[in-house]
Amino acid sequence: MADRIAQRLFTRLQPSSRLACSSPVLSQTPTQTQPRRHSSSSASARPPPHERSFPAYFVRGGTSNGLVIREDVLPSYGGAGSGAADAETAKARAAAWTPVLVPAMGSPDPQHGRQLDGMGSGVSSTSKICVISPPANAAERADRDVNFTFVQVGIRDGRLDLAGNCGNMISAVGPLAFDLGFGGTTVDVDGGENGENGEKEGLVRIFNTNTKKLIRSRFRVAGDPPRFCPDGDYAIDGVPGTHSRITMSFVRPAGAKTGAQNGLPTGSPVDLLARQPGEEPSIPASLVDVSNPGVFVLGSSLGLEDLALQDVAKTIETDAELKATVDHLRREGAARMGMDPDTESVPKIVILFPRPAGDKANGVDIRCVALSMGQVHKAVPLTLALCLGAAARIPGTLAAQLVAEGQSNKASTGASKGTVVIGHPSGRVDVGTTLDEADGTILSAELHRTARVMMEGKVFY
Repeated sequence: MADRIAQRLFTRLQPSSRLACSSPVLSQTPTQTQPRRHSSSSASARPPPHERSFPAYFVRGGTSNGLVIREDVLPSYGGAGSGAADAETAKARAAAWTPVLVPAMGSPDPQHGRQLDGMGSGVSSTSKICVISPPANAAERADRDVNFTFVQVGIRDGRLDLAGNCGNMISAVGPLAFDLGFGGTTVDVDGGENGENGEKEGLVRIFNTNTKKLIRSRFRVAGDPPRFCPDGDYAIDGVPGTHSRITMSFVRPAGAKTGAQNGLPTGSPVDLLARQPGEEPSIPASLVDVSNPGVFVLGSSLGLEDLALQDVAKTIETDAELKATVDHLRREGAARMGMDPDTESVPKIVILFPRPAGDKANGVDIRCVALSMGQVHKAVPLTLALCLGAAARIPGTLAAQLVAEGQSNKASTGASKGTVVIGHPSGRVDVGTTLDEADGTILSAELHRTARVMMEGKVFY
């Protein structure tokens, strides 16, 4: 008996012969029988934790990791459909999904903040969930292959925040959706159709329901039938080793939360914010909404201009008064943009620094330290890097001013460059932005990441 059980387990763990690379065996395509949704019964009527589970993938996307879950295995919420993004739908999703997703990640953990009893690991970049679903109807299928809802899980309070997007985690959505059969196309990297010659790429159109924006994801595929291949020689700062490159193009990303198509919700490239409640506004800030909204302030405004980025992070985390000031600036910036200051995920605040002098610049145009969910980010949230890269090309913003000051030709500004290189505490990231030459509209923003599926199985909650 034991031998038969061991043999079945061994057989299940064998890699599929169809996979040319080390991708996991991905079960259940959208055409197969859908799993039964969880009941929305009260907690007192639920079975014990060891009997409650749902299928999921544990993935790394960029410098973050978390769960990817099919929406059809989560509790139904009576919303307007998988592609909907209105506030009431977001509230309904959060209410229905909280009893499942919060304990799955090990939240709330008010005393320790470590999420040891779940899949999270106590920092905002590892307390993330991607919920995916196929297009709901023919109209959706015309412009997308998969719907994606990003969920940030509060570590200490267990709150589900569905307000913003995540550029890091979305890098894993395209490849996984492709392998699961949601849709997408295969092209030859030289431009040929159907991947007939040379190395192949998959292309998946992702609709983010949080921001109502479309992202095109391109990534390496191999084998017959083709599947995502994570092996490659591309490296990103903050992640050891090399993997295949994933290119994400955010289509018309401005106004993701505020509707400001020029990226400036207040209409001004620079506003003044109060350092503390009740004080006169004195801190220059650029309030920019591209992909995800950000509040950008200068390190010199906070007395941090002489510190290395790693020291800035330590100073903010250990100086309670400074951290309170930074949080107040974020909240006031949110109010100025017409957003809820109590929503921690958006906008985030980013502190800006000029490029280092001389050889130390190493190609960097501008440097930053970002805060996410009240914590200093070890690198930079990708959607905020994208927002900063775009801000550097919007004339008059603090970012554009810093980039211009760092260039030898003072007449040249960040608005004239195609790619902005951003330095952060863990390294650097390149952001490419395409503008409409006629009116300055941001047509697309592009960045590169790597990702891979690390585990497929059941999560007990």
